[in-house]
Amino acid sequence: MRGVFLRWLVLTAAVLASSWFLDGIHVGGFMSALFAAGLLGILNAAVRPVLILLTLPINILSLGLFTFVVNAFLLKLVSSVVSGFEVHGFWTAVFGAIIIGGVSWFLNMFIGGGGRVERYDYIDLKERGGKWR
Repeated sequence: MRGVFLRWLVLTAAVLASSWFLDGIHVGGFMSALFAAGLLGILNAAVRPVLILLTLPINILSLGLFTFVVNAFLLKLVSSVVSGFEVHGFWTAVFGAIIIGGVSWFLNMFIGGGGRVERYDYIDLKERGGKWR
């Protein structure tokens, strides 16, 4: 359960980062970002797989780039429901979805399966017997 709340906070940080990077996304405060991230997480879990399946032919033809349009649609949908969270324009929604996806992907790399923040050593350079392995 702790992992769900930690990932919710990560998505909230991603929403706040997108509002910081883009002028067309406005967040009224932390609570607005928290509610927007919660609704976005629910929509990503429940509605997004259906939309991806329905748009599969155009997604294949666009080599997966239409997924950004689906994500932008969900972001605009959240902005129409949550007060204090506004997304102005289609391209702002597309770039906002890219930023939210990238920031949440990067921050979720540090959350393990048990919902704990973990440290990863990608390069383990230990000298053994005079050779680097």
